Amino acid sequence: QLQLVESGGGLVQPGGSLRLSCAASGSRFSIYDMGWYRQAPGKEREVVARITNVGSTDYAEFDKGRFGISRDNAKNTVYLQMNSLKPEDTAVYYCNARILNITPLTWSDYWGQGTQVTVSS
Repeated sequence: QLQLVESGGGLVQPGGSLRLSCAASGSRFSIYDMGWYRQAPGKEREVVARITNVGSTDYAEFDKGRFGISRDNAKNTVYLQMNSLKPEDTAVYYCNARILNITPLTWSDYWGQGTQVTVSS
């Protein structure tokens, strides 16, 4: 299993930038698919971006062209660079790790505690 700790959240003005970090402790970080999710008050948790164990990425429609996900396996860390932030980006951002179990063939998910991002003037 993996322990995930997010950092880098805070208060930022519209149009500003933040870089979130997710530090993982445990073994075999490089084989996990990683992702960032967010949840705003009164809304469902939604995917922000994902990056596979081989570096393939995908993004939600609301952040394409603004956000970038990356990972550094040597540091057991995944990042989310957020640019051109909007008030509607305000949410708690969660780090996710996913790994495929062989027997049975199921996915296991691990979550961090989240970091608050507030975009406001």
